[in-house]
Amino acid sequence: ADYPTVESLREAYSQVEGYARAFLSKLQVDDLARPVEFANPQGEKRSMLLGELMQHAANHAVHHRGQVALLLRWLGHTPDDFDILFYYAERHGVSAW
Repeated sequence: ADYPTVESLREAYSQVEGYARAFLSKLQVDDLARPVEFANPQGEKRSMLLGELMQHAANHAVHHRGQVALLLRWLGHTPDDFDILFYYAERHGVSAW
């Protein structure tokens, strides 16, 4: 209901991507060792290093990418090659293979 059209989803993604790019553009190496406090789903306070949280986020994104690929296959579609290798190749205008 929050994203009734593909375009509304694209707009939301673009906004979140902008936030991420702004955050990353200011990040310094020393920031990766900075502890970040957060609450887990049960509301309990936790703390982890920013670098560890960022690694978790990247790894967790791979998990969801696999879920999407599986769901597409269950729906009878074959997902395109969306591995990061293909992303970088396309970005640089070369073939990944």
